[in-house]
Amino acid sequence: MRRLHLVVFVVLIALSTTPVRGAAPGSVSGVVRDSAGVPQIGAVVQLLRPDFSVVTSVYTNSEGRFLISSLAPGQYALKAMNTSFLPSLRENIRVRAGTVVNLTLSTLYEAMQWLPSEPRSANAQLDDWKWTLRSAANRPLLRWLEDGPLVVVTDGSGAAPKLKARLMATGQQGTFGESGERISAAVEETPSNSRELLAHVDFAPDSDAGMESMLGFRQDLGFAGSVQSVAAIAIHPEIENEGSAGDATGGLDEAAFRSWEDMNLGDALEAEVGSTQVVAHLAGQSSSTMAAVLPFAQVGWHDGKSTVRYRMATFTPNPEADETQAQAWMPKMAVRDGDLVVERGVHQEISWERQTDRTGMAVMVFADRIENPILEASDHFATNGDGLPGGSAVLFDPASGLLRAAGPNYASAGMTATVVRQLPSGNIVRVSYATGDAMAMDAGSREASVEQVLATTHPRRAQAYALSLSGTLEGTRTHWQASYRWQPDETVTRVAPYSADGIAPYLNLHLSQPIHTRRDGVSGFEALLDLRNLLAEGYRPYVLSDGSVLVFAQSQRGIQGGLAFTF
Repeated sequence: MRRLHLVVFVVLIALSTTPVRGAAPGSVSGVVRDSAGVPQIGAVVQLLRPDFSVVTSVYTNSEGRFLISSLAPGQYALKAMNTSFLPSLRENIRVRAGTVVNLTLSTLYEAMQWLPSEPRSANAQLDDWKWTLRSAANRPLLRWLEDGPLVVVTDGSGAAPKLKARLMATGQQGTFGESGERISAAVEETPSNSRELLAHVDFAPDSDAGMESMLGFRQDLGFAGSVQSVAAIAIHPEIENEGSAGDATGGLDEAAFRSWEDMNLGDALEAEVGSTQVVAHLAGQSSSTMAAVLPFAQVGWHDGKSTVRYRMATFTPNPEADETQAQAWMPKMAVRDGDLVVERGVHQEISWERQTDRTGMAVMVFADRIENPILEASDHFATNGDGLPGGSAVLFDPASGLLRAAGPNYASAGMTATVVRQLPSGNIVRVSYATGDAMAMDAGSREASVEQVLATTHPRRAQAYALSLSGTLEGTRTHWQASYRWQPDETVTRVAPYSADGIAPYLNLHLSQPIHTRRDGVSGFEALLDLRNLLAEGYRPYVLSDGSVLVFAQSQRGIQGGLAFTF
């Protein structure tokens, strides 16, 4: 009898572990694609229990399909993973026989581009996850699993592209080819499909003075990198050379086209390759046309918070122009013996960078070979119509009273070091040091021609020290930046001219004050003020044979102020 009771007890235990209803085994299948709809081969698909423990894992086939069979019907979650993508998570899946679930993998850039379709309501559902990135419509975008990576938890479609336009009226002085009253308009479009567009035009109203415009386009390729192109045009009919003074056909026209590609070669290696094509024409009796191709490339290797980088460049950057201005994409021009020349060279560097939450530091060693270094001077006594100061040796802008000339070629080697620290209240301090060669001009004691003055320029070993402070004042929301960079007065070009993040020479101040802010937090009206070389340092004056006084300097003292309207 005891044996019979034992047998019945075992049978009851077995029956209690079997589903009451005779449900068929469950299965789940589907396709894993990227945001463009391309099936992903070899992606890992994990079936998870409600507590996110893994039940099983499978791989997608050559068509991106997966199949998990012989499952007990119930509630599960699916997670798909593949190289170069954020994992994608689908929760609360009711698995029965023949359940189909398709998953989409997105890059981090694509996930951040998702925009809300409607404002977040006050009674929106609260989040039940501790670490979740949500849109303004309270739609979950990204979540951080306690035992796993950041995952995409929605395939939410992006909103319509947002268009931003900016109109600015300024008055400025001390800039070659751009002094006087200026009107600029910029349009920026950032759709949610990983494309960016930037257009900018700058001109002097009611005059024949110069005009500059640019058009830029960027296509993000997700983890693989991005492709970018920028076209810039500058028309300066007022710029003169020998024989073009008062000539209606005179002037300088420039066009530049830069294209490059950023590539991620695995998780630790990145590369950038591109070139700038430049064409320029100088009109007048002694007309000249110039064309040049300026390639550049760099490779960086990341190891945690540190980066080692090699960079080769031929285009010297303009530290006084940002990427929204056409002059930032054009090399500086001058003339030599009546022919147009462009400032160019071969720059090679090896750098080490380290970035933490609040501190960044970088050390770079470089070797340069500079051709046609551009020297800039202000003409304190205008010409009397008998000819330009320097004749065929200079380009002259009568609107600003500035001229540019080409100095002798030289070679340089040196190093730079920079430390950046984030201070309380969002302020940032930056200290940098550079050593290398720069063009120097010895003080003249007697009258000479421009050609004779230029013949005395020579490279000299020099050091430069820079300090920059920036931040935003609480309450008024005034954004400010003050900087000072010193190097010897007799040097008229920068030490380390290829430094991509160089601070403008001597004492400078930038102020940006929002006047009216829209409800979405974007400034509608904004007052701008830029002051360059406030103390007029680094000037090297020379008296010319024709009575003109030229003052050479790294940076002329200048001021720019105006109003901007963003809509």
